[in-house]
Amino acid sequence: MLKLRQKKRRRIFRIIRCLNSKRGEGYIDVIIMTIAAMLVLCTMLAVAPVFLTKLTLDNYANELVREAGIAGRVGQETTHRLNHLNDIKGLEPTVIWDRTGRIQIGQDMTVTVTTTVDMGFYVFGSMPITLTSTATGTSEVLWK
Repeated sequence: MLKLRQKKRRRIFRIIRCLNSKRGEGYIDVIIMTIAAMLVLCTMLAVAPVFLTKLTLDNYANELVREAGIAGRVGQETTHRLNHLNDIKGLEPTVIWDRTGRIQIGQDMTVTVTTTVDMGFYVFGSMPITLTSTATGTSEVLWK
């Protein structure tokens, strides 16, 4: 019976010694840092498409207002340019002009381009975000 108690005590001391030991602590730190780095990387991959879409919308707005400025009107030319951009970029944004038809030289025009992007965090759900870009330009055509 005494030997059995001594064996139990030795086992308990071994367990305590193992728990107090600092061996292998570096492995745990590496695993935790790897998991943290993967979470940051996954978050960046979920957010990056939103920024890229915003840059694309800015490009849409600038090109459309430039086309309208050169043509001197909001109409067939700007619609053709929008369709061309949609084919290239793969977006279908909502386009709103503050003016339509002929625009006299020196007059300003503004275009607002809006789209919704779904920023999903994989299994945690999705979050729709509305992106808007606005550009202003001046007509370069003198209408008589």
